[in-house]
Amino acid sequence: MVEYNEKLMQWINCKPSTEAGVGNIQTPGVVEHLVWQNRYREPSEYEQSLIDHLIHAFADGAVELDAVVTSLNTQGLLNEGGEKWTSENFTFEMARLGY
Repeated sequence: MVEYNEKLMQWINCKPSTEAGVGNIQTPGVVEHLVWQNRYREPSEYEQSLIDHLIHAFADGAVELDAVVTSLNTQGLLNEGGEKWTSENFTFEMARLGY
């Protein structure tokens, strides 16, 4: 199974065509459905660790931003810069990662 959509890499920062039918990621009617349609690469170790810690936070009942941030810090996960999580840097990181 492919873990990411290999066709998306070439489309990062690409300008879409203004002509109909030109510049499609796939040929209409001939679409290979992938499990990870929106990935252009596999998650990094950092991203996978963040995902695992978020799953744990949600499983423990964290649904509000402050509770999620507190849970990540309680679990000992630091952000990619090696800092403790805050509401601000968590919000920035989710926007940066596209989640």
